[in-house]
Amino acid sequence: MTTEIIRTESISKYYEDVRAVSDVSLSVRKGEIYGFLGLNGAGKTTTIRILLGMIRPTSGAAYINDVKISAGNTELWKNVGSLVEIPYSYPELTVRENLEVFRRLRFLPDKRAVDQIISKLQLGAYADRKAKNLSLGNNQRLGLAKALIHNPQVLLLDEPANGLDPAGIFEIREMLHDMALNKGVTIFISSHILGEVSRFATRIGIIHEGKLIQELDSDKLEALCKKRLIVNAKDLNLAQAILTRMGYSAEKNAEDLLEIESEEAIRNPDTISTEMVNGGCPPTLLKVEEEDLETYFLRTIGAEGGVK
Repeated sequence: MTTEIIRTESISKYYEDVRAVSDVSLSVRKGEIYGFLGLNGAGKTTTIRILLGMIRPTSGAAYINDVKISAGNTELWKNVGSLVEIPYSYPELTVRENLEVFRRLRFLPDKRAVDQIISKLQLGAYADRKAKNLSLGNNQRLGLAKALIHNPQVLLLDEPANGLDPAGIFEIREMLHDMALNKGVTIFISSHILGEVSRFATRIGIIHEGKLIQELDSDKLEALCKKRLIVNAKDLNLAQAILTRMGYSAEKNAEDLLEIESEEAIRNPDTISTEMVNGGCPPTLLKVEEEDLETYFLRTIGAEGGVK
């Protein structure tokens, strides 16, 4: 039986006439990586701030481990790690000194915790460098180190890949996947990059203009991406006529190629090729194209009145 770790019940946050979050209800189970996706300004950071007790919702309630979230409940935060927007640090202190401060703030008795997290985030070469002199990517690593130093069972991460190079993104992705799969850590991670998050998230929620418009298991995401058969020929009008006789709706796209969305056509392009050859119009192009995840994301929010 799965255990619900994070839950929101119709949370909304309004700023005068701006609805940053509107009636969002979601749940995250133990050991799950929940990818919270949306464009900049969609409501991702506001939701995470509510989950961290940094701001109060205008209405609704949020819970971690069935405990209602409030900033004053210090017990609640002992097993929660977070990274929200800019990974703030003490600029005049070194990486090691920053982490030592956080070790003490977390009341961690083991002084080795600092060296362990430096090693885990591969910050050893920068341990004695002042935070103000770190690159954007290493500042992000320092922020993640502060979020992880106390081995939390719940992680709330807002755009954790910001500033990281491709190798760093892969490294962090593998680390988070291991924490969830092998240690049962529950991870709530926001991003505007669907393709990246979909590689390791177990469930995905899409938020747009403050509203949660879709939730789905990530293994079902590929099936929702549209497929189409692209056809070209020297005589496009004849090709279109042949396809119409076969019962397919073939429309010209912006590249002046024919598109067919029929599942039957996509499964049997060889049949179409044979009919076109027999009709005196052999295809010069016949390929199945699948909508990528980013396009699916934009199409989904477009259906809700967003990007077209």
